[in-house]
Amino acid sequence: MKQLNRAFLAIFAVAFALMYLASYLNASEGYSGDNTLTVYNWGDYIDPDLLDKFEEETGITVIYQTFDSNEAMLTKIAQGGTTFDVAVPSDYAINKMMEEKLLLPLDKAKLPNFRNIDTKYLDLPFDPGNVYSVPYFWGTVGIVYNPEMVEGLTFESWEDLWDPSLKNNIFLLDGAREVMGMGLNSLGYSLNDTDEDHLQEAKRKLNELTPNVKAILGDEIKLLLANEEAAVGLVWSGDASEIMDENDKLDYVIPQEGSNIWSDNMVIPKTARNLEGAHQFINFMLDPENAATNTEYVGYSTPNKEALRFLPEDIAGDERFYPGDEVLEKLEVYENLGKRKLAHLNELFLEFKMHRKR
Repeated sequence: MKQLNRAFLAIFAVAFALMYLASYLNASEGYSGDNTLTVYNWGDYIDPDLLDKFEEETGITVIYQTFDSNEAMLTKIAQGGTTFDVAVPSDYAINKMMEEKLLLPLDKAKLPNFRNIDTKYLDLPFDPGNVYSVPYFWGTVGIVYNPEMVEGLTFESWEDLWDPSLKNNIFLLDGAREVMGMGLNSLGYSLNDTDEDHLQEAKRKLNELTPNVKAILGDEIKLLLANEEAAVGLVWSGDASEIMDENDKLDYVIPQEGSNIWSDNMVIPKTARNLEGAHQFINFMLDPENAATNTEYVGYSTPNKEALRFLPEDIAGDERFYPGDEVLEKLEVYENLGKRKLAHLNELFLEFKMHRKR
């Protein structure tokens, strides 16, 4: 009998330990409840002081986790084993998440600050009516360059990149949509064009650019451009802003043929457990003063029109990062091309990179 009791106690102890371990793992992997909120965002993409402020105002503890690509974020949420209450995917990824039924609709009645968003950033093709998403930050793809290192080039046209004087003097983002989109735009085509003849034409033109391309880079592009390791870079506007903070000789331009306008958006994944807290957090981030604070910290453009009143004029009035309607009309959102077409685009980009190494 004593042996049976000891066995029972041992089993109970193991079961208790496993329950404790599961509870710990859930907390570290995104467990949420009434007093806990798990936010899944890009790295260094929020002012940490705002997380502290939200916790103080609401009594809700924020567990902040990060991802480094939309694909990684999609995979984690689709697996369903981890709870996230708020996530911040990019535009085309939201469309994918809608197709795969990974999102919960927003309760706009719980988001009174939604009215602060400029209507030009609402009702976009990836989420008509903003049923599932609220704009967080937006930006463009363009060219950052050092006027002192180029011979009178202004990069008002993509064609300037092909100038022979730029031999071995251009850095490109390591992104298929960005580079192939640049090639398509330079030919007058949409960056969402999937016509095979147009894609092949764009790839041939990019191949002609290879003598000018010094490297195709990830995050290190910012440091290298700031240190004048190359005169020109194809970059996202937020990175351009950061680069220019480090080196005020540099400038940023969106070529006249058009380019990409992107946005990252707050959504509530279907696995969310703290729906009330999720809406509180989103509404908190839409507060004009909070949005302005976050904008100064992150460096990207805010879609919050009321937040502009709380930003310094050298930020809110900078037309390179807040361009007028004439420029905005020429910009396109990346469409969800589907797995097959996106895979083909990635193949063409890989072929371009291999051609550059020959």
